[in-house]
Amino acid sequence: MTALELSIGGMTCASCAARVEKKLNKLDGVTATVNFATEKARVEFDADVTPEQLVAAVQAAGYDAALPEPADEAADGDDDPTAALRQRLLVCLALSVPVIAMAMAPALQFTYWQWLSLTLAAPVVVWGAWPFHRAAWTNLRHGTATMDTLISVGTLAALGWSVYALFWGSAGVPGLKHPFEFTIARTDGSAHIYLEAAAGVTTFILAGRYFEARAKRRAGAALRALLEMGAKEVTVRKDGAQHRIPIERLAVGDEFVVRPGEKIAADGVVVEGCSAIDASMLTGESVPVEVTSGDQVVGATVNVDGQLVVRAERVGSDTQLAQMARLVEDAQNGKAQAQRLADRISGVFVPIVIALAVATLGFWIGAGSSLVAAFTAAVSVLIIACPCALGLATPTALMVGTGRGAQLGILIKGPEVLESTREVDTVLVDKTGTVTTGTMELVEVLVADGEEPDEVLRIAGALETPSEHPIARAISSGAVDKVGALPPVTDFGNLPGLGVRGTVEGRTVMVGRPRLLTEQGYPLDSGLTAALQRAERDGRTVVAVGWDERARGLVAVADAVKPTSAPAIAALRRLGLRPIMVTGDNEAVARAVAAAVGIDEVIAGVLPQDKVDTVKRLQDDGRVVAMVGDGVNDAAALAQADLGLAMGSGTDVAIEASDLTLVGDDLRAVPDAIRLSRKTLSTIKGNLFWAFGYNVAAIPLAAAGLLNPMIAGAAMAFSSVFVVSNSLRLRAFTPSR
Repeated sequence: MTALELSIGGMTCASCAARVEKKLNKLDGVTATVNFATEKARVEFDADVTPEQLVAAVQAAGYDAALPEPADEAADGDDDPTAALRQRLLVCLALSVPVIAMAMAPALQFTYWQWLSLTLAAPVVVWGAWPFHRAAWTNLRHGTATMDTLISVGTLAALGWSVYALFWGSAGVPGLKHPFEFTIARTDGSAHIYLEAAAGVTTFILAGRYFEARAKRRAGAALRALLEMGAKEVTVRKDGAQHRIPIERLAVGDEFVVRPGEKIAADGVVVEGCSAIDASMLTGESVPVEVTSGDQVVGATVNVDGQLVVRAERVGSDTQLAQMARLVEDAQNGKAQAQRLADRISGVFVPIVIALAVATLGFWIGAGSSLVAAFTAAVSVLIIACPCALGLATPTALMVGTGRGAQLGILIKGPEVLESTREVDTVLVDKTGTVTTGTMELVEVLVADGEEPDEVLRIAGALETPSEHPIARAISSGAVDKVGALPPVTDFGNLPGLGVRGTVEGRTVMVGRPRLLTEQGYPLDSGLTAALQRAERDGRTVVAVGWDERARGLVAVADAVKPTSAPAIAALRRLGLRPIMVTGDNEAVARAVAAAVGIDEVIAGVLPQDKVDTVKRLQDDGRVVAMVGDGVNDAAALAQADLGLAMGSGTDVAIEASDLTLVGDDLRAVPDAIRLSRKTLSTIKGNLFWAFGYNVAAIPLAAAGLLNPMIAGAAMAFSSVFVVSNSLRLRAFTPSR
């Protein structure tokens, strides 16, 4: 089987994606999944099928398809695809505002106002709504109906009838007024225009589509952000000389130099040097990993202190970073997109409305009424069904809900996110940077008999000051905070993989792994040995301190638990959710942190692929999974989960791959985000119910030919006001924090 990714154009809703997917899967030897959010189709096909056949199948379904571009061409063409939609929206907005103002305010209705309204509204309905008309035609060819069909039919009916009333009716006479008359009477409609409804609906729904398109565009940004994390240039060593070259020219077998603070350019094996590697990007483990000759290293991890020479073994698309990018992409492609609720309703509502309009026309002609009166009644049915309030139902609730969320530090990416929150029953929580601070902090000082803790800390902190190692920084900063100024160090030396040594106040001091002191003849006494075992059981990292041929004490550091994490886990439990910690850190550390915050289930020592597999396994068990994380190693799991929540203090990749972003690093924002999302979703559903309710209630009056245009306008306006007012209630949402 060959795998290929097609770019799909022309999809306007989730049902379009389903239609493309169905068409592709009808081909023999083809398995396809279509992602509406990323506008991509991931296709696996046999050797008998050609890529051109796949493109032809998509085009036969009425959509555009394109084969993947070379990487350099794709990068060159990375323009903002929402720019054209934004331009269309702004033009329509400028043209629609005066049309609506003149129709709603009789004081603005000057002598020939209706002709100016036609001049302004016609481009909006024809050009501005062109994407809806094109989609409606595609739907018609396939015997289906969506929101696009309803918008197209309603706006064209309103424009068409207005043109008829202006040119062949009495609406074009000088001095026409649209007074507010709330009377039910049969009328031929030839004195009434509906241009404000046609222009207003088009503009409102274009606004909704634009904000949705902006959210959709972020789906691909996770991959771009991931690939941006890699090194851009590398220093290659050849024939005794060092050359700086672009990363693309690095080949398998090349030896390259990694200086302190630099990113490792590719996956490989260390051939020279010793250093500590910050691999938290890959594993989530907060303590750097010591490496020396013969050890494997991974591209995009950071060299903390020593200089390394690495032989490249995997470059380009074969590196673990590239594999993680593919994991994110696969998770996004496989993620079931929430079907748009308005489209589901429209699929039933639109055919019924059109059938009622045709039945109304036939009934009045059969009853002997004039053709004009029959058409008035039929077109009234279409116009009253035109979704003015429906166009506002989702965007207004989303705008208010996301606005309130932004005030509280919760960023919701789009309407499809909200449906996921309602069903979530399991929350996977990363440890490092999510439950904990992600930085090492001084926890305690344990001393041998006769020693003072502050003195041991002062000497250890002084010796660690010149070191860039995260553990050393934690000890030195903790010492400054606790005991104040530290003495100077002389004869400082780094003992790779073991610790440091130097002279402080005339004493030769060593700080490092307990085995460093043992090897130097400074064995730990029984009290320190017991304290060491206890601290390691609690998941802490311990360094030993000694001078004058004696072990003086132990300094324990740990990735500190955020004080807000335990209340956050308790709040998740109150929402009926099951918290599980999943981390790349070791079992002892993970269990200690989980116990501190009230999590019973722990999955430790996992790589990024294992996190994805954990999410999939829970989903296969019927669970609806939310994932909370902050690192690159969480990105694929965030994309795979039904709901991904990224801590805003985390990496760009995690934020882009998530559905919800929590601006701060307070885990209590997670239950708040879920509560706000659920509240926003229920508001959208309430809006949709009432938006349809007003239209449905007025359709019988329209079919009976009794609908005065002012009542139609008032019903439409009242339903819109109700929808907006109902949405504004979300501003009162209060966080539990």
